[in-house]
Amino acid sequence: MSIGNSPEDDRPSDHRPTDDRPAESRPAAESPADDRPSIGRTLQQARIDAGLTVDEISTSTRVRIPIVHAIEQDDFSRCGGDVYARGHIRTLARAVGVDPALLLAQYDAAHGGRPPAPTPAAPLFEAERIRSDPRRPNWTAAMVAAIVAVIGFVGFTAFSGGDDSDGSKSQVAEGATPATSKPATKPAPNKPADPKPDPSDSAIAGAPQDKVTVKVNAADGRSWISAKDHNGRTLFDGVLEQGKSKTFQDKRKIDLVLGDAGAIKLFVNGKAVENEFDPGQVERLTYTKGDPEVG
Repeated sequence: MSIGNSPEDDRPSDHRPTDDRPAESRPAAESPADDRPSIGRTLQQARIDAGLTVDEISTSTRVRIPIVHAIEQDDFSRCGGDVYARGHIRTLARAVGVDPALLLAQYDAAHGGRPPAPTPAAPLFEAERIRSDPRRPNWTAAMVAAIVAVIGFVGFTAFSGGDDSDGSKSQVAEGATPATSKPATKPAPNKPADPKPDPSDSAIAGAPQDKVTVKVNAADGRSWISAKDHNGRTLFDGVLEQGKSKTFQDKRKIDLVLGDAGAIKLFVNGKAVENEFDPGQVERLTYTKGDPEVG
């Protein structure tokens, strides 16, 4: 008599454990593979087929080179969120001749199944806000001093002019005679006032050639915008209400971030910039003294 397991216990068993987990919770090796190429691979191959380099794509789309490399490697973490990632995918796809709708649908399927719902402008672009310079000059005090100086000058001029006019009247009354007095001149006919230029055009028409001048007009809706000079200092950071405009100048370049580029009309160095931005599209733009380029 043997003590221990029976011979049947030593035989190999045909029973295999079953995996009752749903397909989406299984490891990637067990899930069925998608035959479509990835978003990054599609954009990279289209760029290569078009004979373009990453530097050329970055220059034409204003998307920074590290972000272009990351997207082509299917790394969207450097985009700053789904809204920015979708905007970059759309921009890069158009630059290399790929239908952006197919890639956006593929991105949405992999990141939640549908485009993100619209959110208020300020929370949406909180990540893009630039810390203000703590050493800004006290513009309020300077403006108050300028206003006081103007008021004082106007008051002095009015007071001096009043004295002169009284003196001239007294001289005419005492020394003038009917024989020597000059006949009163007829009042000149009223001339039509020269048409004033449109305020939106006058600021652009007088743009100096030795600087870059950028005017941002929220013609079609409100949008969050950020503007910096060539030193990276903030010129404006906030929401531009519909119908309002801002003009920025710098001796080298102006960097812009538009939260809703589809609602914005741009005027650069005295010329309107044609764009095909979609509503809600985020755009990063840089302009210099030579922009917009001819052709």
